Amino acid sequence: MLNFSFQNTTQIIFGEGQIAALKKQIPSDAKVLMTYGSGSIKSNGVYDQVTAALSEHTFFEFSGIEPNPSYDTLMKAQDIIKENNINFILAVGGGSVVDGSKFIAAAALFEGQDPWDIVSKQVSIEKALPLACVLTLPATGSESNTGAVVTRDGNKLPFASPLVRPIFAVLDPAVTLSLSDRQISNGVVDAFVHTMEQYLTYSVNGKVQDRFAEGLLLTLIEEGPKALAAATSKDLEVRGNIMWAATMALNGLIGAGVPQDWATHMIGHELTGTHGIDHARTLSIVLPAVMKVCKEAKREKLLQYAERIWNVTEGDEETRINRGIELTEQFFEMMQVPTRLSHVDLGEADIDLLIEKLTQHGMVKLGEHKAVTPDVSRQILMTAL
Repeated sequence: MLNFSFQNTTQIIFGEGQIAALKKQIPSDAKVLMTYGSGSIKSNGVYDQVTAALSEHTFFEFSGIEPNPSYDTLMKAQDIIKENNINFILAVGGGSVVDGSKFIAAAALFEGQDPWDIVSKQVSIEKALPLACVLTLPATGSESNTGAVVTRDGNKLPFASPLVRPIFAVLDPAVTLSLSDRQISNGVVDAFVHTMEQYLTYSVNGKVQDRFAEGLLLTLIEEGPKALAAATSKDLEVRGNIMWAATMALNGLIGAGVPQDWATHMIGHELTGTHGIDHARTLSIVLPAVMKVCKEAKREKLLQYAERIWNVTEGDEETRINRGIELTEQFFEMMQVPTRLSHVDLGEADIDLLIEKLTQHGMVKLGEHKAVTPDVSRQILMTAL
């Protein structure tokens, strides 16, 4: 196992009806900016629950944060913050709202000339407004980690700082009952690939991390299809297990002390930035191709994955690995997401621009061995056709 330092300070408040806890969790004298997306929280009852919990607080609203939050949109919140002396951010939504709110919190106290430097130049964040969230769509794990992504002019770029880790997160599985099948599918697949990015690398004898990761993968494989099936789609236990699995997939625990990959994500970000494809759907397209192209570097873990997750024990190593990859693709298809570039109407002619974007963004040494060069990324994208 590799050396590591692990700390996660986010308080998780989990369960049905827990939005009411906002009343006591947020300081009574705080001036709160509630951030949210397109307004779906007003039709599913979440908005009413949040505003009821904040009825004794001074709060303001900022809406319109998009999927893959836009820098230009996020910067509009800064005027509200300055005019009203906002000193607390409450994100109400899915991962994009939480990500965008992290940037808002950091930009509010940024002392440089251009807040975009936080993302484009990875300028260190020295101060940020305190942030909490009410999660409505389990997927990204942003509710209890330090990372976020922001999009500007077709460039989807990450940033991270412990100063934007949410102080607390309310996770009420009941609020996910109004999600569409597409949102459910995206969330499950996003959490699945987050887990794989930290698991499917090479062994450092991190037995605890491996077993935790395998437990999350098995949970998502078992519960994901149930959330799409008519008979079990409204089962709160199903939704609760998915919600907790998505949080655990990227709160730092399973990645502590083990090598991590993230090539699938970086390549996927270019598909989102350039073509607007849902984040999770880029991952379901790219991951199987990464597994195929990087087969030798990941051989030991691929065999472990095939056996422990899919019970594949017969045949030679190549047969078992290929079967594990095939079953992964079948799971993605069961979750109603694409597994090929052709499924989203992209072809070989689109690959040059994606490689150009990866190179432009410095994504030229990806993967756990830093061996995924632009040439290897091209091979991955070709394999994904």
